[in-house]
Amino acid sequence: MYYPAKPGTGGSAASYMTVQEARLLLQRKAPQAAGAADTIARLGIHARSDAEPVPGRYPMVLLSPGFTLPRTTLTGLSEDLASRGYVVALVDHTYESAGTAFPDGRTLGCAAICDRPPSGGLATVIRNRVADARFVLDRLTGPRPAWRHARMIDTARIGMAGHSLGGAAAAAAMPADDRIRAGANMDGTFRAPLPTSGLDRPFLLLGSQSDHAPGKDHTWDRDWARLHGWKRWLTVTGADHNTFTDLPVLEQLLRRPSDALRAQRAQQITRTVIAAFFDQHLKHGYQPPFDQQIPALPEVTFQRP
Repeated sequence: MYYPAKPGTGGSAASYMTVQEARLLLQRKAPQAAGAADTIARLGIHARSDAEPVPGRYPMVLLSPGFTLPRTTLTGLSEDLASRGYVVALVDHTYESAGTAFPDGRTLGCAAICDRPPSGGLATVIRNRVADARFVLDRLTGPRPAWRHARMIDTARIGMAGHSLGGAAAAAAMPADDRIRAGANMDGTFRAPLPTSGLDRPFLLLGSQSDHAPGKDHTWDRDWARLHGWKRWLTVTGADHNTFTDLPVLEQLLRRPSDALRAQRAQQITRTVIAAFFDQHLKHGYQPPFDQQIPALPEVTFQRP
């Protein structure tokens, strides 16, 4: 959980991930760099453990990572949203993440589905993620919430976003749960199609120009027509699939940068667009960037299929 906190409160700086989580992530994504687990785990972030909340009620955003990726790969976006006045529930999908550390010291790795999709393919995984999201909402907003700062959450202003399969899961969760008022898909193929009846709540598509311009991913073309509420389709020139996560930062840390956008620029674009979207639909603030080209973000193209 990330949330607006009073300056100077809290204990030590929060850790990015445990060493074991980092080791499992590197084994899966960059085995040749497996010895750098300590470096990844010590990545400096801005959050403080057990910081004192700023009084008030805030919109909440659930974030779901890509398939096999741990929740921590969306830490930068989580911190940014919290700094702008959001509570963020950053969800790990145990057994389909490279590694998930629990408070009792256990770390659970990827199950067989990480290498061999289950019966029904990734659509089955998405259904499980929808169940995860609804469970988290129940536990955070129910009569006896599991989180001690749950009073901060404005239950009438909840959104969900995700990267890759997490973005497809955000789309699938909205028809199943009307508590989610707005959603965003960051570069995720719709492995489970939206219902033919469509979705009438705000939804944002944010993807790489190379893979998610109109005609590049037929699932975006198909489900764009099923979005009946407020909607925008934005693509980013120079982006790759991982641009919208912390992975470019990790690659830079390991001195293995990709040919995509530089890490800092990738994060700036993602943070600006996602925050503007949720500001408009959960804080009800007019956001000019969603009506015209954004002068400060020339890499972003508004698609009008």
